[in-house]
Amino acid sequence: MAMDTAGAAIQENTTEWRVGKALVDYADAVCFMEDRVAAIRAGSAPETVWLLEHPPIYTAGTSAKNEDLLAPNRFPVHRTGRGGQFTYHGPGQRVAYAMLDLKRRGSDIRAFVHALEDWVIASLARFNVTGERKADRIGIWVTRDDGSEDKIAAIGVRVRRWVSYHGLAINLDPDLSHFDGIVPCGIASGNYGVTSLADLNIPVTMAELDAAIKAAYADTMAL
Repeated sequence: MAMDTAGAAIQENTTEWRVGKALVDYADAVCFMEDRVAAIRAGSAPETVWLLEHPPIYTAGTSAKNEDLLAPNRFPVHRTGRGGQFTYHGPGQRVAYAMLDLKRRGSDIRAFVHALEDWVIASLARFNVTGERKADRIGIWVTRDDGSEDKIAAIGVRVRRWVSYHGLAINLDPDLSHFDGIVPCGIASGNYGVTSLADLNIPVTMAELDAAIKAAYADTMAL
């Protein structure tokens, strides 16, 4: 399939996989997702998962609080319609945007979010990393040997007429200091931090992470 602004497209079963070959502007990504969601709804495009990286940016979900943006002039800030609060995207973080037909998945948003969490947990498990849900926090977490808990992946979705977009972000090797400009996902407790596979001393390439994400999708999300 030919290249376009979304990167290389790979057809696998009923899901089209797109892999960005360069950093993708956040606003451009949102425009693509909105167009693809409309096409999926109209039956003129397949379900799509887009793997990419963004230039450094803070994004604000529908529950974001202004006081949680600690460094408003550090990076661009994009107000978006996804659920959740403030999060950071940047190089070294693999974003997976999931444009999926939820009517084919039971029209249950809560179950869909649970499936996204399973997808992340299964992806991390391929590197012997135990990802965990926490009842009082969103995202996927890891527990260190000293008992401290750090967030390794974020989840935030939007649903339009039962087609999802936005999705998840797994920290491979981003600059973790960039998270200091926000209160990530509204979690201000000093007991929690942000981590990455590199920070956990797990050497993984982006291609290897992509392969794990695709394999885990087949186990947790594919129809």
